Amino acid sequence: MSKDTKTDTAIFAGGCFWGVEYYMKQLPGVISVESGYIGGTKENPTYEEVCTGTTGHAEAVRITYDPSKTDYETLARRFFEIHDPTHVNHQGPDMGEQYRSEVFYSTDEEKQIAEKLIALLKDKGFEVATKLTPATVFWPAEDYHQNYYTRKGTLPYCHGYTKRF
Repeated sequence: MSKDTKTDTAIFAGGCFWGVEYYMKQLPGVISVESGYIGGTKENPTYEEVCTGTTGHAEAVRITYDPSKTDYETLARRFFEIHDPTHVNHQGPDMGEQYRSEVFYSTDEEKQIAEKLIALLKDKGFEVATKLTPATVFWPAEDYHQNYYTRKGTLPYCHGYTKRF
């Protein structure tokens, strides 16, 4: 990739960031996916602090992508298809506010795309619990959380692909 290549970013929280990272990295046009924390009150929180449920952060991923090869809607559709957007504060066996479903948008266009996809899901009978929130500071998670399933050579335990659109 040339240093002149234009990139955009997207931030999604859909349960444990390991599984979201794993599935988002597979999309064409995705350059990198970084696990981290967003939406809370403490600066530069640690995993242990986030797990206490007192910081307000969600486990999330920040996706850097090439907009000439993919777009925000493609990423958002994948997000809604790799976790259960009807669950409040949990995914699979992972319980707690940090595992909530939330789209952290940076532009009005991103918000409108997320609203459109949520409306489509609601029209199909899904009781979507996903929150839409303006993006704030994204704090990268500790190194041992990055590329977790790639490094371990295993598959996600609470995420999978389910066609919803």
